[in-house]
Amino acid sequence: SSYHDGLSWSGPSLIADGVQHDDLRHPCWNPVLYQPAGDAPTLLFFKVGPNPREWWGEMVVSYDRGRSFVERRRLPEQIDGPVRCKPVLLDDGETLLCGSSTEYDGWRVHFESVKLVDGLPTGSWNRVGPINDATKYNAIQPTFLLHPEGKLQVLCRTREGVIVSSFSADQGKTWSPLEATDLPNPNSGIESVTLANGKHLLVYNPLASAENGWGRRSILSLAISEDGLNWKPVGDLEREEKGEFSYPAMIQSSDGLVHLTYTWKRERVKHVTIDPALLP
Repeated sequence: SSYHDGLSWSGPSLIADGVQHDDLRHPCWNPVLYQPAGDAPTLLFFKVGPNPREWWGEMVVSYDRGRSFVERRRLPEQIDGPVRCKPVLLDDGETLLCGSSTEYDGWRVHFESVKLVDGLPTGSWNRVGPINDATKYNAIQPTFLLHPEGKLQVLCRTREGVIVSSFSADQGKTWSPLEATDLPNPNSGIESVTLANGKHLLVYNPLASAENGWGRRSILSLAISEDGLNWKPVGDLEREEKGEFSYPAMIQSSDGLVHLTYTWKRERVKHVTIDPALLP
């Protein structure tokens, strides 16, 4: 991890590794930070395993706003936690809903929820789905949008060259079938956030996938929407002929600014700050 003190980022510090024993070390995958409101502890979810088909979920906790992490634990069987994008707190103020997915039998999206007590996952987890059968769409890595009256929406990465969408009218208990949006997807990660003004912001690679299911990630763009279905391009964060800009994460902080991080050419992590008041 690296901590930003308002001026600069600290040097990296080790939070966890995938060492199983002297002769076996697995990678750690897809870290997802979640900071509840107030003084609640910071949660960091991640996966450990040889590949996405066999990994399992783990988490650690920070009681000092991310400066250090403790209490590493493995999540229950069949529970991975948020697979890549941040979870959301439901309207009851105590249920954490995680968008997740599996890749061992086609790409399938499901959801996991747990109660937070004093900011920590407590008690049994509940799993809903999968919501697709991986025939029409192979989808993974859902990212949430929040709508009025408790309605939820997810946007998902696919192998089929488009971003797909699903809605829930009952706080994540049931979900509509996945449907294609007008947004292309070159089999790459996306991230969204519902802003304080109710509009939705999306960061994505606006390029179609090739015949092999993969596409270029040399452009990373922003789009904005009022309903989660009709998106207006805002501009490009990155645009090159051969570069790669991918795996974005995005939040809106308490001061109203939007913060993005993403992989920059698979060499570094880049941090960008945006004032949404300047967006169209």
